Amino acid sequence: MDTTANLNAAMRYIEKRLFDAIDFKELARIACCPEYQFRRMFSYLAGMPLNEYIRKRKLSVAAQWLRTDSDKIIDISFKCGYESPDAFSKAFYAQYGVTPSAFRKDIGVSKTFPPLFFHLTLKGGIAMEYRVVERDAFYIMGKTGYIPLIYHGPNPHTADIWKKLKQEDLLVLMEYSAIDPKGVLCLYGDVRNDLIAHEGDKIFMCVGVAMDKPMPDRFKGRFDVYMYEASTWLVFPTMDNVGTEKSALPNTQHGYALISEWLPSSEYERIDAPTIEWTESYDFTKPERKNEIWVPVRRRSD
Repeated sequence: MDTTANLNAAMRYIEKRLFDAIDFKELARIACCPEYQFRRMFSYLAGMPLNEYIRKRKLSVAAQWLRTDSDKIIDISFKCGYESPDAFSKAFYAQYGVTPSAFRKDIGVSKTFPPLFFHLTLKGGIAMEYRVVERDAFYIMGKTGYIPLIYHGPNPHTADIWKKLKQEDLLVLMEYSAIDPKGVLCLYGDVRNDLIAHEGDKIFMCVGVAMDKPMPDRFKGRFDVYMYEASTWLVFPTMDNVGTEKSALPNTQHGYALISEWLPSSEYERIDAPTIEWTESYDFTKPERKNEIWVPVRRRSD
């Protein structure tokens, strides 16, 4: 499976439907990976979220129209999907530093934002360090909730779930951390379907510990519980805060992008269950902090 060809086919689809309603599930199908993973990989490779790229492309085409067409600015703003000329003008100014009317008059202003296509050199394919873990059904006990999805950079809303746990709660949870990955874990993903529609939509998150037995009745009302069915897991090690020396392992954000790029060409495919993140320390400044990304999968049938 040619990952680069799939990515570029998805980019051509975006360009073709730039001013129509983009079907993000169809986009994910073309890219041969779940939309959630495509957006994460795109954000890493392009250096910006997918929605920002689409907005910049629309404004770039709008700039061409301002130069070559006689359409009124209000008509161009509606073509670009803005509800008012003022909203269009503000967005245009943010990208070009001039208003649409000034851009139309000043032939010296000539910025463009061309379509993005990927040219990836993968020597011998993508080498991924991982281990395979077969796991019976198990439980995560902790606190659950939904946070806005952010594809680029850290997500400050994760703190909203952590705040649900008091210090004494964390001490109790650690006593019940019975199976690997041990310690306090974070789960991410939509538990119904891992295809997330848009950045900003709510994504499932859980902070808790893994147990091989159901949650004791005395904790009902104090903690939430999430159950994983028996499945196969791919465990990818990552390392953050390496400093100036290059690590043999990717950092966690890069790790997600590499997994998204590697998985479609592997013998495995994701199942609809949250990803687990384990870290050796929640001191996020700790040098060479070791982490693991646990991805629930099954072997491909084709």
